[in-house]
Amino acid sequence: MSNNFASTGDLGEKTVTFAKLGEGAYAYTAEGDPNTGIIIGDDGVMVIDTQATPHMAEKVVAKIREITDKPVKYILLSHYHAVRVLGAAAYEAENIIASRLTYELIEERGQFDYDSELGRFPRLFEGEDTIPGLTWPSIVFDGRITVDLGNRPVEIWSPGKGHTQGDTIAWLPDQKILYAGDLVEFGATPYTGDAHLTDWPATLDALRALGPEKLVPGRGDALLTAEQCEQAMAGTQAFLTDLFATVSAARKDGKSLNEAFAAAKAVMDAKYGDWVIYEHCMPFDVARAYDEAGGMVRPQIWTAERDREMWASLNA
Repeated sequence: MSNNFASTGDLGEKTVTFAKLGEGAYAYTAEGDPNTGIIIGDDGVMVIDTQATPHMAEKVVAKIREITDKPVKYILLSHYHAVRVLGAAAYEAENIIASRLTYELIEERGQFDYDSELGRFPRLFEGEDTIPGLTWPSIVFDGRITVDLGNRPVEIWSPGKGHTQGDTIAWLPDQKILYAGDLVEFGATPYTGDAHLTDWPATLDALRALGPEKLVPGRGDALLTAEQCEQAMAGTQAFLTDLFATVSAARKDGKSLNEAFAAAKAVMDAKYGDWVIYEHCMPFDVARAYDEAGGMVRPQIWTAERDREMWASLNA
């Protein structure tokens, strides 16, 4: 392993795809970079996850303006991570929606996460100086709400803990289109540094029960068939199961974090090593799995200092 985060060497420009999933439903994807969802109704637009900076979000705005001049009325935060939320200012939205559990995480660790992720993923923070500060929701909900964009109702709900404690999805029931955030990845490695690993598989089962026929994952291509949707959900679930089982067994045997990391890599490299950001995510993933296997239900806060200390430890 390098002394620097694996992601710091990822400097190449990604090809953007703006895919239409159905009537008024679009996905902005970029070869495994964080995705943004767009839903358009008669009265306005909803953006799901904003990109990391207003400068980068302007590229999404340009794509939206190619197809509509309607105002962005809502931003939906699928969770609190900086790469998902700090570009919000570019859209000049009337309302920003988040679950109450996401709001709690912004209060508790939003600035720590901003500082941490900026160090991990410099390429994803192009135009970092355009960020006005943390993104704060104006609409905070518990359970479920429905937002009508004008003949286009969007069901918004938190299906359970997973990638974070407050993950939120958007669902278009008439078209069976799911915007899953980082609860589901496709060809990209789940980041579990803030996860609830024992809860996440059941949360994926709740998404499966919807029967999505099209799906926008947190990272990876937009999925246009029910078979692809199932492949992505099953693949994400398999990764989580393998990770937690391997690390839990190592901890039960009295192995150190470094030894658990080696054990997990030995099992998982062959299955998942070609997934996007695999080498970057695995140290954070194993560290959280090791904590949860030891009984730590609430994830530790990742600070920039803790990031570096963990990376150095697993590099030793």
